[in-house]
Amino acid sequence: MFDQLSKEDEAAAGDEIEVRREDQDKINRFSRLHQREKLLREELKVKQKDKEDLEEISGELELADEDEKVPYKMGDCFISLPVPEVQELLSASVEKIDGDFSAVEDKLGEIREEMQELKAALYGRFGRSINLEA
Repeated sequence: MFDQLSKEDEAAAGDEIEVRREDQDKINRFSRLHQREKLLREELKVKQKDKEDLEEISGELELADEDEKVPYKMGDCFISLPVPEVQELLSASVEKIDGDFSAVEDKLGEIREEMQELKAALYGRFGRSINLEA
């Protein structure tokens, strides 16, 4: 549904601000960062789910007999390994996911910071005539 413009907005629309090349570059940069942010948020969700799955499997393996061999997926095949070795591999996988998760969070923080700077500059130039909210 379209929002109706107020009288001030209609009057301001008549005073359109010229979009300079540098303004368009900032708008394009903001758009690319916004798309990257969405992808990174999705990546965080996947990593969080992977971590939860690995922790659940580790919990179930604690109930298994230590002498028992369990299938462990390496690449495209499964290898039967003793429970303690599988637990170590799962623990290493969780640690790797934690590291990856932190790296993605850091990158997401950098992107959000740059987006805020661009928002401030663009809203300062165009006011309410531009919408940068997702």
